[in-house]
Amino acid sequence: MRHYCMSQQVWAAQALESFDAVVQATPGFRSRTGQRRMAEQVAHTFSSATLGKVDSEDGDAAAPTRAIAVIQAGTGVGKSLAYCAPAIALALSRGTRVLISTATVALQEQLVNKDLPALAALMPQPFKFALAKGRGRYVCKLKLDRLAGTGEAEDESDDDDLFAEEEAAARAKRPRQETEARIQFYGAMAQTLAKGAWDGDRDSLETPPEPEVWSPVAAEGASCTGKHCPAFSQCTYYDKRKELVGAQVIVANHDLLLSSLGARVLPELDNCLLVLDEAHHLPATALQQFACSMDMSRLTWIDRLSSRGLRIGALLEVEEIADIPRHAAQLRQTLQDLARIVMDVYGAALKSQKDTWGPARVRVPRGELPEPLIAPLGLLAASADGFLEALRAISKALRAEMRDKPEEAKRLSTLYAQIGMLAPRLEELHATAQLLLQDAPPGADRSFVPAAKWFTLEVDGDFIVVKGHASPILPGTTLRNHLWNAVRGAVLTSATLNSCGNFDFFLREAGLHGDETTTTLEVPSPFNYAAQGTLIAAETRADPKNAAQFTAEMVDALLHDIARVEYGALVLFTSREQMRQAVDALPTAMRSVVLVQNALPRTQLLKRHRERVENGEPSVIFGMQSFGEGLDLPGRLCESVFITKLPFAPPDDPVGEARAEWLRAVGRDPFSELVVPATAIRLAQWVGRAIRTEDDQAHVYCYDKRLMRTSYGQRLLKGLPPFALQQRAPL
Repeated sequence: MRHYCMSQQVWAAQALESFDAVVQATPGFRSRTGQRRMAEQVAHTFSSATLGKVDSEDGDAAAPTRAIAVIQAGTGVGKSLAYCAPAIALALSRGTRVLISTATVALQEQLVNKDLPALAALMPQPFKFALAKGRGRYVCKLKLDRLAGTGEAEDESDDDDLFAEEEAAARAKRPRQETEARIQFYGAMAQTLAKGAWDGDRDSLETPPEPEVWSPVAAEGASCTGKHCPAFSQCTYYDKRKELVGAQVIVANHDLLLSSLGARVLPELDNCLLVLDEAHHLPATALQQFACSMDMSRLTWIDRLSSRGLRIGALLEVEEIADIPRHAAQLRQTLQDLARIVMDVYGAALKSQKDTWGPARVRVPRGELPEPLIAPLGLLAASADGFLEALRAISKALRAEMRDKPEEAKRLSTLYAQIGMLAPRLEELHATAQLLLQDAPPGADRSFVPAAKWFTLEVDGDFIVVKGHASPILPGTTLRNHLWNAVRGAVLTSATLNSCGNFDFFLREAGLHGDETTTTLEVPSPFNYAAQGTLIAAETRADPKNAAQFTAEMVDALLHDIARVEYGALVLFTSREQMRQAVDALPTAMRSVVLVQNALPRTQLLKRHRERVENGEPSVIFGMQSFGEGLDLPGRLCESVFITKLPFAPPDDPVGEARAEWLRAVGRDPFSELVVPATAIRLAQWVGRAIRTEDDQAHVYCYDKRLMRTSYGQRLLKGLPPFALQQRAPL
């Protein structure tokens, strides 16, 4: 153990030496105290974690040490270098790998195409890095070759009929021109792939296709036979997987990290160094990953799956297929019964929302299902489970046949895909039924946390579609159960982890609150906010809760202020209606100055903004939440940020509603515990668009008087940079 402690010290020291060497070797790079403090914490954390199997000196298994650091690194700290350099140096010293997970594919590509190549050129030890994406972002050559000739599935019979029924239904709904466009699209994709001019990655296409066009050719796991596929040697996805094998640094995203837990797609979490960048997105991603839903109205897929299972199972002499017809009939009948019961119980509430945007929705209070739904859901879960067991037996037999008869790989791969294309629907149905049935155990106290459960009604063409949905409501519990129990060493970082002046909210959301192995660190920005920026609390007379009066008064003040913009500015709205009213109120002379989100594709809009500012012209962007985070407009590109209203996101989605309901039931306040801390993080992101470099000068305007006049407004202020503060009376 003493030897191991000495190794930890050596590893940490060497990691910091590597970081210092990179900083010194970077031309024009200025040393930043905060950046080195972050690098020290990363080195200490990753050197302390016990990786892999550990034995004590007397042969008994020693308890492994877990080490986790939560680091808020303000804008300008340079967090990518602060975690990459020491983490990679430690991984090389310890013979392990670094897994970096970011929030989006765009951030992944920035690391792989810019940050890591620059670092690799400066570090003394060579290392390889690779990008990991979900397999659905890559093309399946077998599917593409099949569709490339006509743009539709060939109407073949029996064993080769992979898509005919699905495509026939879709084709009937599509105009002829659209079908011809698909023919050309798939054909062009196949040719470009064959010539080596395209790598098979959806994101590298000049114009990424819409999901309904891409889905038929995506390399989904359920229909993939891996090395048994006749196109395996030319498979884009598996070529990319090979790159991961030899890489010391793998860059993934939060969706892939959570969706592939236990699947051996990424390095094992107990034997690698995990970095979660933009970690404030992790809790929301966790809820999305573990939510599920089922369609109780469109059921023809059940008969297709049954037919395919029986036919393929008979070919392989699988005994378990005998019960498939019974399971399929039971599923279909039970789903129809459930849809009818849902409409009997909730139909009036659902139909009353028919004029609202999006599906009508009704949530199950306290997660307590009405009695008539419980028995059918239990029957549904049992039938789905029996059907899945039969499909697993068929899949097992197919894989065995592929091993024994490689000369029949194409035929067998087609059969496997026939099952795999529909089986995920059955798996999702089974998972949804189980989560909907989750209930408080006998004797459970008020602290039992129910799942969020709700039903929706929507119209899709000629179909009236009833769906059931369920989701966990506490991301922290989900992450503890599924992620942290497998992790040994991790660093979570972002510019906005601190909420209202402390880490408590994020730690709860991330499942690390009260975890003795977790250390927090706040590294302030190197910017002199008091000298570089001013926060102007430009109050209105109207209360923001009075939407009509407030918006009218706010728009007048906003137009007065943006008329004085000389270069670039960003206006952030909390609703489309609010933004529409501001656009409608623009005087004619100002309309040519304003660029409105969604009026142009994002890249074109930002390009036009930059061109205007570079030409010395004023340019004002009107945007919403997606423009309030991740938008980097330094210098004159954004000299003013206008926040029209505090960006509250009340818990009005089913999961948020269920969570607020549970908090109230146990005597807690959802506004104070959920709404205010979440708003603090969002507001900090919005304000963060103003100062991007040490030379920037900017003003931030906020027209919501609650920021200065309420106790929760004072909490929000604690989470903002220390700008010079000015209060302005109503105009």
